[in-house]
Amino acid sequence: MTDLPGRRPPPLPDENPTLKERLDNLRHLGRLVAQIWRTSKPLTAASIGLRLIAALQPIATLYVGKLIIDEVVRLIALEAPGPGFADWWQSGLLGPIVTLLLIELTLVLVNDIIARATGLVDSILSELHSNTVSVELMAHAAKLDLTHFESAEYQDRLERARRQAAGRNALLSQMFGQAQDILTVITLAAGLFFYAPWLILLLPLSFLPAVWGETRFNTLAYMLSRWRTPERRELEYIRHVGASAETAKEIKLFGLGDFLIERFRSLAHQIYLENRRVAALRAGWGAVFSAIASLTYYGAYGFIVWRTITGEFTIGDLAFLSGSFLRLNGLFQKILLGFTQIAGQSMYLDDLFSFFEIEPSVLPPAQPKAFPVPIRTGIVFDNVGFRYPETENWVIRHLSFTLSAGETLALVGENGAGKTTIVKLLTRLYDPSEGRITIDGTDLRDMDPRDIHTHIGVIFQDFIRYSFSARDNIGVGRIEARQEQARIEDAAERSLADAVIARLPKGYDQQLGRLFKQGRDLSGGEWQKIGIARAYMRDAELIILDEPTAALDAKAEAEVFTRFKGLASGKTAVIISHRFSTVRMADRILVLDNGAILEAGSHEQLLAKKGRYAELFELQAAGYR
Repeated sequence: MTDLPGRRPPPLPDENPTLKERLDNLRHLGRLVAQIWRTSKPLTAASIGLRLIAALQPIATLYVGKLIIDEVVRLIALEAPGPGFADWWQSGLLGPIVTLLLIELTLVLVNDIIARATGLVDSILSELHSNTVSVELMAHAAKLDLTHFESAEYQDRLERARRQAAGRNALLSQMFGQAQDILTVITLAAGLFFYAPWLILLLPLSFLPAVWGETRFNTLAYMLSRWRTPERRELEYIRHVGASAETAKEIKLFGLGDFLIERFRSLAHQIYLENRRVAALRAGWGAVFSAIASLTYYGAYGFIVWRTITGEFTIGDLAFLSGSFLRLNGLFQKILLGFTQIAGQSMYLDDLFSFFEIEPSVLPPAQPKAFPVPIRTGIVFDNVGFRYPETENWVIRHLSFTLSAGETLALVGENGAGKTTIVKLLTRLYDPSEGRITIDGTDLRDMDPRDIHTHIGVIFQDFIRYSFSARDNIGVGRIEARQEQARIEDAAERSLADAVIARLPKGYDQQLGRLFKQGRDLSGGEWQKIGIARAYMRDAELIILDEPTAALDAKAEAEVFTRFKGLASGKTAVIISHRFSTVRMADRILVLDNGAILEAGSHEQLLAKKGRYAELFELQAAGYR
C-alpha cells in the first residue's frame, strides 16, 4: 500500500480519451451482443420481439386519443337525442366513441403486459449473462501465465474486468431499449412531419446541449474510476484485513483496528470527494440543459395552440401534435443521452474485453510430445536463466544440473535464492528466459503444460485451504478421481491426515474452514497433512514438496518423511526445506545462492566440505542444544 499523503491527482481533462478512441470502444458493443446471444438465443429473441411490439404502442395510443377527442367535439356539436344515456345509446351515436375507448383500453392493457414480460425476460437474461461472463472470465484467467498473476498491472486489469462482469448487465436492457425508442421516434416523427414538418427542426435545439454534457461527464466519471483502480483494490484489501478470521488475532493483539479504519476512511473519503464533484457538476449543468429543452417545447406548443385557435388544427390534432412533440422531445433526449451513456459504458466494456485479449505465453505446441511415463533417465537444467518480463534482474542465471530418474534432490538456500522459481520452471508455470529444461531428452516447451501438470505432484507451503469437505480437499489432488473414496483414504493414510479426519464429526463429509456454517477449522499442522495428502492423491511421476512440513512438529515431521521415503521409492522427487532434518534424507543436495549453485553433494559430503551448507547446519543445530 502507498502512503496516503501524496496520492495521485485525478486525471486532467486533456487526458480524456479522444473521439477516435471513444468510437473504437463502440466495437465492444457488438461483442457484447454476440455474448448475450450466446447466453440464450430464445430469451434474446423474445426480448427483441417484445420491444418491437412495444415500440408501436405510443403512436397508436396518441392517434386513438386524437380520434376520441375529435369524436367528442363532434358529438358536442350535435343536437342531443335525449337527456339520458339510454337515449344517446339507442340513437347509435355513441358506437364509434365506445369502440375507440375499448381500443385505447386494449392498447393500455397490452402495453402493461408487454412491459412486464419484457422486464421478466431481461431480468432472467441478465442473470444468465452475468453467470456466462463470470465463467468466461474464470476460464480465461485459468489459461493465463503465473507471471500475469504476479503483476500489479495485471491485478488492476483483473479487478476492473471483475467489476464489469458483474456491473454491465444493465447495459443489455439499455441497448435493447434504445432500439425500441428509435423505432418509436420514427413512427412519431412521421406523424409530426405530416402535420408540421418544421417543428422537427426544433428538436436538436432541445437535446444537443444535454448530449454534450452527458458525454463530457460520462467520460470524466470513467476516467476517475479507471484512474483509481489501485486505490479501490487497496480499499478492498483493507476491508478484508480489517474484518476476516485470518487476521483477527493479530489485529486485536497489535491494536490495528483504529489504524486500518482511519486508513480506509481517509482513502474512501478522497475518492468520495472526487465523485461528489463530478456528480454536482453533472446535476448543475443538467438543470441548465433541461431548462433549454423545456423552453423549446413550450415554444412549439404555443405555435400549435395558435394554429388550433385559427382553425387550421382540430382539438384532436392539438392533443396529437403536442403529445407527439413532447414524446419526441423526451425520446430524442433519451436516445442521444442513452447513446452517450452506452458509449460511456463501452469504455467500461473495454476493461472487460481487453482482459480477454491478454494472451498467455506458456502455450502447448502444435504437436505436443507426451510426458515420459515412467521417467527413465532424468531431468536436465541446461544453462537455464529466468527473469520476469520487463525487468532487468535475473532470478536465476546459467543454472545447470541433472536430476536423475528415481533420485530425491533437495534445494537449500536463503529466501530469494531461486528455489521456488526452479520448481515453477520445472512444472512449466514459467518458461525459461534462456536455456532449456528437458525430461528424458524432451524439452518441456515441446509438451502440453496440462500433460506436465498431470504427471507432477506438488505441494507448496502456501497451499490453498479450500472451504470444501475433507474429501474434496484431498480429491482436488487428482480432480478426475475425486469420487474414488478408496484412493482418497489411501492418500490420507499415507500423509497421516486419516487421524485428523477421524476426529471430525462428519469424517470425510465434514466441511473444513470457518467460511461457511458448520465448518470446522484445523490447526496449521493438520491442514498441512491434508495438503500433503493431495500429493499422494496425485500418484505422479515427479513429486515436489516446497516446505511441506513447515507447520508440523518434529515428531509429525519425522513420521511424514518416513512415509515419504516409501512414496518416493522409484519416483523422482524434489524437496525444498529450511529444516536440515528433512534435507539430509535426500540423495543429493543443491545449495543455492542468488540463483546459482554454490555447493552440491550429499549431506555427509557437504558437511565434510565445511562450506556454506555446513555453516547453516551448525547454526540450526546450535538452536537445539
